[in-house]
Amino acid sequence: MSLIGEKPAPSSKSDHIKDGTDASFMADVIEASKTQPVIVDFWATWCGPCRTLTPTIEKVVNAAKGAVKLVKIDVDKNPGFAGQLRVQSIPTVYAFVDGRPVDAFQGALPESQVRAFVEKLAGAADGGALDEIIAMGKESLEIGDLGGAAQAFAQALQIDPTSAKALGGMARVYLANGDPEGAAEVVAMAPADAKDPDLDAARAALALAAEAPSETAAFEQRLAADADDHEARLELAKALAGMGRLQDAADHLLTIIARDRAWNDDAARKQLLTVFEAAGPTSEVTKQGRRKLSSILFS
Repeated sequence: MSLIGEKPAPSSKSDHIKDGTDASFMADVIEASKTQPVIVDFWATWCGPCRTLTPTIEKVVNAAKGAVKLVKIDVDKNPGFAGQLRVQSIPTVYAFVDGRPVDAFQGALPESQVRAFVEKLAGAADGGALDEIIAMGKESLEIGDLGGAAQAFAQALQIDPTSAKALGGMARVYLANGDPEGAAEVVAMAPADAKDPDLDAARAALALAAEAPSETAAFEQRLAADADDHEARLELAKALAGMGRLQDAADHLLTIIARDRAWNDDAARKQLLTVFEAAGPTSEVTKQGRRKLSSILFS
């Protein structure tokens, strides 16, 4: 029941806004927030500040175009969850993500602060989705599903076009597909100071490809004639690395180091570190290679 002259909080017809109840709270808020952030506005018909705040929240939520949803709960008719959340004054607004309350405020805030609240919530959700999509892309890349990886990284870049993780992943997809030019274009899209292992790996791989000899036959012939021709072995390793055959390149470089650690001002070791960077810190090429290198240097 409302007092004379008072009106209930207005309701906006929108796919992003609905009136909730204690009976529908689990479905409308808890379960729904596992796929999309949900804002809950606890109000009452007699509450003057509620009539100021609710239209503002509705306006901002509609402007977010589906990034978040709004559920309005009349605490007089639905006291259950308001009591569980210890709502002591209204309006009180809660934000739910993954079934849990993650933020809240009380009182009729100005539109600028309401917008900041909604944008923060939407941004946090996008960040979580971004990380999940990038993880899917990396998993696809590791098992050789280049199409799935490309699709995931492209989706991630739609969320954040400057994401170093997504750009690095997409560059690795191009490299794995034998397209260094495409990889270079993707790397160029990243901010100059962007840091990420995959992005660094792509940059290192492009550097290896840029300096790689185009043929291997001559170096292989020289090695067949003299296994201690370190210059030929180094050039062969560079060529193999430029082709993406990082394990083979690492093996040749480790052979040089084992036979002459300081040859040519540590040229083999320096090249090997670039190979490790191109392979990535968690790759088997790098992990096994570093173990072998340590064994050689400290034996």
